[in-house]
Amino acid sequence: MNRKLSYALAMGGLIVLAGCGSKKLAQPKAEYFTLNPSPLEVVGTNVPGNVQGKLPAGYFVKNAELTVTPVLSFDGKELKGTPVTVQGEKVRANNPVINFEYGGSMNVPVNYNFEPGMEDATLSLDFTAKQGNKTYALAPVTVGKGILTTAALASATDVQPAIAADKFQKVISEKYAADIMFLINQANIRDNQLRSEQMKEFNDEVAKASRDSSRRIDEINISSYASPEGGVELNERLAASREKNTSAYIKDKLKKDKITNFGELTAQFTAQDWEGFQKLVSQSNIQDKELILSVLSMYKDPEQREREIRNLSSVFDQLAEEILPQLRYSRLTATVSVIGKSDEEIQNLLDTNPSALSVDEILYAATLTDNNAKRMSIYDKAARLYPNDYRTYNNLGATQLADGDYRAAKANFEKAAQLAPGNAESEMNLGVLDMINGDLSAANSKLGQAAGATQLPDALGTYNLLQGNTAAAVNTFGDTKSNNAAIAQILNKDYAKAKTTLSSITNPDDTTYYLMAIVGARTNNDQMVKTNLRQAVRMNSKLADRARTDVEFSRYNLSGIL
Repeated sequence: MNRKLSYALAMGGLIVLAGCGSKKLAQPKAEYFTLNPSPLEVVGTNVPGNVQGKLPAGYFVKNAELTVTPVLSFDGKELKGTPVTVQGEKVRANNPVINFEYGGSMNVPVNYNFEPGMEDATLSLDFTAKQGNKTYALAPVTVGKGILTTAALASATDVQPAIAADKFQKVISEKYAADIMFLINQANIRDNQLRSEQMKEFNDEVAKASRDSSRRIDEINISSYASPEGGVELNERLAASREKNTSAYIKDKLKKDKITNFGELTAQFTAQDWEGFQKLVSQSNIQDKELILSVLSMYKDPEQREREIRNLSSVFDQLAEEILPQLRYSRLTATVSVIGKSDEEIQNLLDTNPSALSVDEILYAATLTDNNAKRMSIYDKAARLYPNDYRTYNNLGATQLADGDYRAAKANFEKAAQLAPGNAESEMNLGVLDMINGDLSAANSKLGQAAGATQLPDALGTYNLLQGNTAAAVNTFGDTKSNNAAIAQILNKDYAKAKTTLSSITNPDDTTYYLMAIVGARTNNDQMVKTNLRQAVRMNSKLADRARTDVEFSRYNLSGIL
């Protein structure tokens, strides 16, 4: 039985006020009611709103009660909202009172869970009046048509899953160093310094690097120093001689070891190493070290510094014994680049002998393709070869999530979480699955533990958007370039930024173009609407039906566009 027939039967005698001798409530007029917002708009996953009624003077019968029920009708469905009752002055109940002489106001909140098909919905008010023990119906009044559903285009399935990064580096820089120590006021290199374990290791590493095709010696540097006592002129000659002798030694050593591919040989000297002196003093246990450090800060002239420190007779002997000998040296430093496998080598081994690759090399290989199926195959190999590395399972799950296989994705995210409890990537991805399943509470908990995941702004922004918190969504998305980020900007009425975001999406889809058409409609750019709506429908013909009922395009004749 439809609503009009039900009303007719009620008025025809099913429930009437026969002989009660009291004036009945008149039929409410549509002009009494204002819908806010108008049209209704999806916020998060709900359709909230409020109907404000202003009943005029002389309307409300003193012994009457009026129950108003909001009803949303669409696709043959009727969803009834929470009824609100008001009463006349003589009714003994606890409802808001409408004065007969002056009239009064009433509010009817509405809130529906959004579902597809509501785009063309009609919101009306049903009225049931009661006077004494008699009840009767009044004709329904339409207060709103159509629902703005742009927010409903937001989807957790558009969130980019969090990928656990590989640590593969094509070039790794290594440094090897050794010190040659000198006696006070001397620059000759003693044999015991050349036989030290430090020097042996340095020479061995340089020799090995020169023979290894995967390593490159970029530079060998010599830095020579003199301790800061003895005067600038003396120390300058001393440091220069130490640098000269050390350079001669290393050149001779490279020649004997037949090492020619050592990049650049550089050398320099520091006459008075006050910086090193200050560092060693500050790290020492010398009783008056704070006094020494204050002298260094007070005097910048090196000769005056030396005089003032020598005047500290109580500590100078300790400095001469513990600190100054450590500043008479030449430091040799070799910078070696370790060259990793090329992309071609990695891809070839992935096909022929994947076990010859490290886990980071396999994870890196997955970044060399944009094909999700290929990435899934690569991560599957990684998981089988390296089952104890959480990244392999997380990344495999990410490709499955992108492929819509949520059950398999969840199993792999949970496996990754078991291997590395609390890892940010798996927590975020499980939170995304919760959002897809509509469990925003569970998603909130998991996303809160995902700090550090590079894709977290996209996930958190989408979470806020689904919660209906548009301002927070905009802030959280930041510079994220995604459909969801653009939706938040559109809802926040920042159309210029939304246009920039949509234009910057690397792989635009049908929703991208549809959203661009909405931006065009909201900024009165008819050509932008036409061009982008046509492209959206080319990619997804179902969007034509949506556009025809979309309030965003209500002022357009879409027959000439679609």
